[in-house]
Amino acid sequence: MKTVAFVCAIAALLAVSLQAQEPTDVTLVRLIASPEKFDGKLIRVIGFLRLEFEGNVLYLHREDYENAILGDGIWVDVTSEMRKQSGTLNMNYVLLEGIFSARDKGHMGMWSGSIKQVRRAQLWRSVKK
Repeated sequence: MKTVAFVCAIAALLAVSLQAQEPTDVTLVRLIASPEKFDGKLIRVIGFLRLEFEGNVLYLHREDYENAILGDGIWVDVTSEMRKQSGTLNMNYVLLEGIFSARDKGHMGMWSGSIKQVRRAQLWRSVKK
């Protein structure tokens, strides 16, 4: 009987662990409008990524970057893997998965939050340059 209870407890823990690893799909609009709802959560989001010195930011739209609309951006803590892919990711629409922080507003506190511990970064749609 104890063995069955132990196996059930382990199975329940594994199920919770697997669910915890699945990111929440969210739009940048929702992140910017309600950052507290996603603080500390693993999220998946799509946006326009600009990688530059002191300006690694995921914007709502390309035009937001071009017109310096800072409120429509989320700071991104760039990983070494993202740096390797910068030629593909930079200045394009990308999908990112990572931990969202409503409190960390990136370089000089200029952004609407940040994405930390990025575990997935991939090209979503290339923009003609």
